[in-house]
Amino acid sequence: MRIKELSDRTCVPTRLLRYYEEQGLLSPSRLPNCYRDYDEDEIGRVRQIRGLLDAGLTTEIIKDVLPCLPDTTKLHAADPGPEFVDRIERERDRLDERIAELCRKRTALDGYIGVLVSG
Repeated sequence: MRIKELSDRTCVPTRLLRYYEEQGLLSPSRLPNCYRDYDEDEIGRVRQIRGLLDAGLTTEIIKDVLPCLPDTTKLHAADPGPEFVDRIERERDRLDERIAELCRKRTALDGYIGVLVSG
């Protein structure tokens, strides 16, 4: 399928799909006219990428994680090695810190709303 169809089917703009290719996250084949040609399984791959980005991972980390996800529906890691595991754990810890900060901000906003509502 061409990039426009992949974009329509995943709700991801073509510009982002090209960016994912530049970052090494997608590897479409090329037609004789140099148009990108995506396989059906790229739909699942794009959804994986979006999910990992939504989880707060960087494209650099996602590039390392994707080979551990050969099936777009299952998680499988073939001997990731201790350095890779440490890197992912550090990223998880960074996300935990962000979550804690967001919770503090939400609590502060709740307090402000309470003051505003009670007059």
